[in-house]
Amino acid sequence: MRSFRQGALAVTAGCVAWLGCEKRGPDAQAIIGALFSGASAEWIDMSHPFDATTIYWPTSQPFQLQVVAAGMTPAGFYYAANNFCTAEHGGTHLDAPIHFAEGRHTADRIPVDQFVGPAVVVDVSARTEGDPDYRVTVADLEVWESRNGRIPDGAIVLFRTGWGRYWPDRARYLGTTLTGEAAVPELHFPGLHPDAARWLAAERKIDAVGIDTPSIDFGQSVRFESHQILFAANIPAFENVASLDRLPETGAYVVALPMKIGGGTGGPLRMVGIVPRSSGARAQTAGGAG
Repeated sequence: MRSFRQGALAVTAGCVAWLGCEKRGPDAQAIIGALFSGASAEWIDMSHPFDATTIYWPTSQPFQLQVVAAGMTPAGFYYAANNFCTAEHGGTHLDAPIHFAEGRHTADRIPVDQFVGPAVVVDVSARTEGDPDYRVTVADLEVWESRNGRIPDGAIVLFRTGWGRYWPDRARYLGTTLTGEAAVPELHFPGLHPDAARWLAAERKIDAVGIDTPSIDFGQSVRFESHQILFAANIPAFENVASLDRLPETGAYVVALPMKIGGGTGGPLRMVGIVPRSSGARAQTAGGAG
């Protein structure tokens, strides 16, 4: 397992390669400084906001914000504070392996380096048109590798189904406006086929997966097999990911930091994509490959 420092250096090395820096070019500290200042990379917010419109699993409670204070104090300065209440699994969030695999990592036990890594964006948005129950296949992953090479070790594999364009329309995003147990059989959205989950867990050394739908299993799943397979291998998942259309299918990086809930099965996630800037080379955007 890579250490966090190794992960950061990997991101830096990727940026160096992207920018075409030679060995005698800027040192690592200068490159990191440029990267984190935004001079050498575009930083993309990949989390939906948590508010009254946030979509949760139909059996979960919605996000609640209670204003505690908002105004001028008797001492003459402004002060604001809120309380909030949220289910673990809603909005852009982490699914920790313990969610579907007994004895595996809870949210606070996932090594932090698994939240940082090169992004692999598998675009199946064309295939989901007219098929809300589409599941990403091994063949889809092999097509990605035929264009870009083997999925790198430590990658964060992101599935772009195109469902993010429906957020926050519950009817289109979930397939139903119902809530509670009655809603579950009515769910329709794309996900990951268990065979593809099994292939990733057994044949590649990835750190995490993510998707722009409510679940890595498709809406009509009753056994949540992709969850079971990946989580048994301590591979966490990021769900309801935003702005996947802004990442290239290869060459970008991800930093996805969840709330560190002790013993948690998941939690709210602030996720960013890092796309190195280049004047001499253009990344092929996800979905733009021929």
